[in-house]
Order: sequence, then structure tokens, then C-alpha cells
Amino acid sequence: MRPKAVIIGPPGSGKTTIGAALADRLGVPLRDTDADVESAAGKPIGEIFIDDGEERFRELERAAVAAALAGHEGVVALGGGAVLAEETQELLGAGHAVVYLRVGLSEAIKRVGLASARPLLVLNPRSQMRKLLEERLPIYERLGTIQVDTDGREPGEIVEEIAKALEGAA
Repeated sequence: MRPKAVIIGPPGSGKTTIGAALADRLGVPLRDTDADVESAAGKPIGEIFIDDGEERFRELERAAVAAALAGHEGVVALGGGAVLAEETQELLGAGHAVVYLRVGLSEAIKRVGLASARPLLVLNPRSQMRKLLEERLPIYERLGTIQVDTDGREPGEIVEEIAKALEGAA
């Protein structure tokens, strides 16, 4: 059992939106690992960061990703920073269809908003987002077996491109 597709990308790339639309298109369920983390912790991600720290969040995230990759046959949407864990990188590199949603800095900022409740973007969202992109971009690019630009595009158009790429890879 393995997912039909695993969606990765930075905050604002559309992982949850595209993941849900792709799951609908493929007739399979969506599993969002951020939602799994919140469920396991019994509180929102922002509160996990405040109450328990980023290290605890990343621990919960690694467990959620491993469980989803091992036991979900639909579409899996990962949190933006999930790819930072070496274990997760190894799991994703083991033959999964990994869809990297590319997004430019200005588009990501527009989608996320400068008054974001995202824990890692609290102090200076534009500067933090630039730093996140610089740090994570090489990982996203290396892991993405399918890479799709999202800037200025409608979700339906993106989903069709992914679906065709998945069919071609099958």
C-alpha cells in the first residue's frame, strides 16, 4: 500500500488545496499530515510550537508522515517543513510519486498573507519566507519526481497537469 501522490512544497504553494482537488480527481481520499499532527497533539500547530516547541512538533510530524506513507493509498499532503527530516527524505526517495508544487516568493507571501498564524513566519514574514525557500528549495527539487509551477494558475489546471504526469509515470 502506497499513496497515489505525495504533495510537497513551501507554505503558500497550495499543498492542501491541490491535494484535495487531486484526490477528488483520482477518486481517492486526501490525508494531510498537518491535520494528523494536530489530531495527535489535540491542539493546533501554532499551540504545539508555543507549548511544546518546534522539536516536539517535528517529532510528531515525522511520525505522521511515516504513518501516512506506509498506510494511505490516496493523496498525502505534507507540511512545508516535513522534508527537512532525513528519515522523511529517505522514505520519499523510496519510489513515491512526489509532486513538488513550485511557488515564487511574492506569490507565496500573497497566498499566506503577512498577518499569518504560521509559527515560522511570525516575526518578519517576507524575510522568513525567503529564508525558508532558500533552505528548502534544493530538497524540494531533489525529491520532486513531478514538479509543477503554481504561480498565476488555477487549481484545476494544476491538478490536470499532475494527473497526466501520474498517468505517464504509471
